[in-house]
Amino acid sequence: MKILISGACGFVGNALARYLRSAMSGCEIIGIDNFIRPGSELNRQALQEHGITIRHADLRVASDFETLPPVDFVIDAAASPGVLGGVDGKTSPRQLVEHNLGGTVNLLEYCKAHRAGFILLSTSRVYSIPPLAALPVRVENEMFAPEVSRALPPGISARGVDETFSSAAPVSLYGATKLASETLALEYGEAFDFPVWINRCGVLAGAGQFGRADQGIFSYWLHAWKAKHPLAYIGFGGAGHQVRDALHPHDLARLVVKQLEFRGRNMRIVNAAGGAANSISLRRLSTWCEARWGKQPVDSRPEGRPFDLPWLVLDSARAMQAWGWKPEFSLEAILEEIAAHAESHPGWLERCAS
Repeated sequence: MKILISGACGFVGNALARYLRSAMSGCEIIGIDNFIRPGSELNRQALQEHGITIRHADLRVASDFETLPPVDFVIDAAASPGVLGGVDGKTSPRQLVEHNLGGTVNLLEYCKAHRAGFILLSTSRVYSIPPLAALPVRVENEMFAPEVSRALPPGISARGVDETFSSAAPVSLYGATKLASETLALEYGEAFDFPVWINRCGVLAGAGQFGRADQGIFSYWLHAWKAKHPLAYIGFGGAGHQVRDALHPHDLARLVVKQLEFRGRNMRIVNAAGGAANSISLRRLSTWCEARWGKQPVDSRPEGRPFDLPWLVLDSARAMQAWGWKPEFSLEAILEEIAAHAESHPGWLERCAS
C-alpha cells in the first residue's frame, strides 16, 4: 500500500508515518510538509532514515500536487492548529481557512484524481462551545467533573462528549474549518466513490511534541515545569481545575491501521481520545510535576478567555463499537514519556518556539 501523509514532519504526522512504516508490511509512505512550523525540520532526517520519502509541498498551492505520484490512501495530519487560530494576532482568519479548509480541498481533489481513500484527523473543537462552557461541574479531587445529578446536554455523560453532541456555531474559527473539512470530505467520498474516515481527536500527547499551551498542553506544561518557565492557571477561578484527556499518537495510529486495511462500509466519524481514564486537571498535572522535579510557583489568573472550557473529555465508545479500538497507553505512561524527553532535551520549548 502507498500512503501520502500531509504534515508529515509535525508531531502527529511524524508519529503516524513511523508507526505505519513499521506496522504495515510493504507499506510505502510519502510525507509532505511546508516546514512552516518551527521544529518540523527536526523530524525530516529521522523520517528519511526510516525509509520514508519527504517532499516539500504547501497544501494551499494546488500546483504542488501536480508532481506527486498516485497513492492508495491520503492521511491529512496537517493543520494550522489551536483554538485561538485566526483571532490571536499570529494567524489571520483568511490564513487559517486557506490552511485548514483550502488545504483539505486540494487533498480531496488529489484523492478524486487518483481514487485514493482519505483519512481526516479532525478535532474535539468541532463541538459547540456554549453548552460546554455552561456545563454544570463540581470539583472532585482537584478536578472538574460533570454534575451528573443535574440535566446534562444531549451527547454528554461522565464518560465524555460523544459524536451526537451539538456542533452548532460557535465552535471557534479553527473548529469551523475542521467541521467544514469533515463535511466536504464526506461529500467528496460519496460523489466520487472513495472511502473517507474522520477521527475527531482529543489532545494528542507524547515525547517530541512541539509543546504550546493552546494545542500541546501536556507536553508544554511538563517541559515548562522542568525548565522553570512561568506557568499560570487561567480562568475558572485560577485554581487549575479544568480538565482534558490525553491520547498517545501510537494509539491513534492503531486506529488508522484498521481504517487503512478495512474494505467495506463502517461508521465514518468517530472520536479518538484518551477518555475519562486518561483525563487530568492542570492542578493535578502540577502535583505530578512537583513529585518529579520539585515545587514551583504557578500564577493564578481568575479571568477567563474566549473558547476556554472547564471540562472537555471525549467518549470514544463508537470507535470501540465500529473498529474494536481503545487506547492502550495510560496517562501515566504518556506523562513518563514526555518527562523523559524533557530531561534529555533541555531548551526544547525554545527550539520549537513560534
